[in-house]
Amino acid sequence: MFRGTSRIRDLKVRGCALRCSGQHLFAVPHREVWPDITRRVATNLRAGKEEMAQIVIGLGTSHSPLVVTEARMWEQRAISDRSNRDLYDRDGKRCTYEDLERSGRRYERESALEHLTGQSRAVQGALDRLAAELAAERPDVVMIVGDDQHELFDVGNMPAVSIFYGDQATTHTFGQRSIGDPEFMRVLAEGYAMDQHHQFTCDRELACDLIGRLIEDGIDIAVSSRVSAPDTHGFGHAYGFVLKRLMANVRAPILPVMLNCYYPPNQPTPARCYAIGRALRAAIASSKLRRRVAVVASGGLSHFVTNEDLDRRVLDALATGHTGDLSRLPVELLNSGSSEIRNWIAVAAMFEGVKANWSEYLPVYRTVAGTGIGLAFARIL
Repeated sequence: MFRGTSRIRDLKVRGCALRCSGQHLFAVPHREVWPDITRRVATNLRAGKEEMAQIVIGLGTSHSPLVVTEARMWEQRAISDRSNRDLYDRDGKRCTYEDLERSGRRYERESALEHLTGQSRAVQGALDRLAAELAAERPDVVMIVGDDQHELFDVGNMPAVSIFYGDQATTHTFGQRSIGDPEFMRVLAEGYAMDQHHQFTCDRELACDLIGRLIEDGIDIAVSSRVSAPDTHGFGHAYGFVLKRLMANVRAPILPVMLNCYYPPNQPTPARCYAIGRALRAAIASSKLRRRVAVVASGGLSHFVTNEDLDRRVLDALATGHTGDLSRLPVELLNSGSSEIRNWIAVAAMFEGVKANWSEYLPVYRTVAGTGIGLAFARIL
């Protein structure tokens, strides 16, 4: 990172501002430049100009096991919830399943199979819509902003934010890891493209171009160009799900962006995620490569304790176009699975001032104690 003194507050670098946090500086697009970038890209989109890279669609999708399995299988995750000793309540405090049971409300109706089956149908309808609208935009490349859960990276190296610039992305497999019975794991692995080592084409040229622009603008981005140990490492479900479910009819390479959502001590703050998203938008807008770029946020929303208030706060910011509100989300609420909201924050920052086209939200309670997930699907642009 850049280092400086606490007296350094605002340095312009190619239309960005270096903001000081303690002794660490990070670059974000300068407030005087960002509206110009937004207007220029919007004008190009309306005019159909293609002399530079353009973001043509922005999507968000949950990638929970529930979106690739039938409702009757969701009990497998409920079993895991009941033995999970690392849950967080709606105030961000660590708790056990027994603590939740003693806390008050019981979700008897919401966790009944009949209700979950209806939610499962709605999930697949929303995914069908996302897939159809993505294909209709004919993107040249799909940027997937997701998180790595010890699939490509591990404790030996866990960058806060990274871009992959290789030619091929190889998927990881579950191997001996199990979070359900054999039938559940088979369906899950296939839905995540983790049943074997699949290879997917990446846009190396655009990735290198964006990396260079981010570095020039003061963003110390980590990079990776290959899967060094494909037998034990590879891209995981945040990417495999989008490729398998949303891109079945899209013949385009991907551009993986990875945020360390889960693992302390270097999880980016909501403000940092927002700054990264704005910087990515600026880099795309200034690229001279002719690309129709689709952007997808993969993951979230709240889990493994469903937090409707938090989830609706995210979706309300998208609906109103006040995406900057997401940079101020309480970091203590972004624990465990809810940490994947960071991916939505980064993508939301690319569409500042844009009111979301549509969204679908399904608060899933798979146990009577309130464990589950807020499943969300949205088209922002």
